[in-house]
Amino acid sequence: MPHFILDCSENIIQLKSPEEIIQEVYNAAESTELFDKGDIKVRINPFKYYTIGNTKDDFIHVFGNIMEGRTDAQKANLSKKIVFTLKSMFPDVPILSINIRDFEKSSYCNKSMV
Repeated sequence: MPHFILDCSENIIQLKSPEEIIQEVYNAAESTELFDKGDIKVRINPFKYYTIGNTKDDFIHVFGNIMEGRTDAQKANLSKKIVFTLKSMFPDVPILSINIRDFEKSSYCNKSMV
């Protein structure tokens, strides 16, 4: 159920393979034990056209979307584990960030629910 979508500069997938990046983010999220095994989804959107403070600095920003019900401490730990993992993989990338958003149970629906 959780989705982790990485927006990044196109150069990021030249530094490490998309498969490696996806697996490491998956592993970091799974290590928190907040999610059922096999439920974690990770995707990458590399951008060719962007500006960061009027520069072309490399960046990675992760949008984490998870079902509501986790504590602020759990979400903070999840954020830190993912950023730590990315920092280890990309020590020279100047911008690494994440935000976690909650899905509302009342409005969430997938195909198995209809």
